[in-house]
Amino acid sequence: MSDREFSFGRLALASLGSATLVLALTTLVVALVRPGPGWGLLIVAIGIAGAITAMGVVSTRMTRRGLGDDD
Repeated sequence: MSDREFSFGRLALASLGSATLVLALTTLVVALVRPGPGWGLLIVAIGIAGAITAMGVVSTRMTRRGLGDDD
C-alpha cells in the first residue's frame, strides 16, 4: 500500500483530468486536420470513446493501488 490515504477527490480530479487531456487532443486533431462533417464526427466519436476509456483506466488503476487488489 501507499503512504498516502485514498482520496476520492484525488481520484475524481485524476480521472476527469485524463478525460480532459484526451478531449483536448481530439480538439487539436480536428483543428489541424479540418475534416469534413462525416470525418469530423468520426474523429469526435473516437475522442469521446477515448475519454471514457481514459477515465476508466485511470480510476481503476488508482483504486486498485489505493485500496489494494482483491484478486
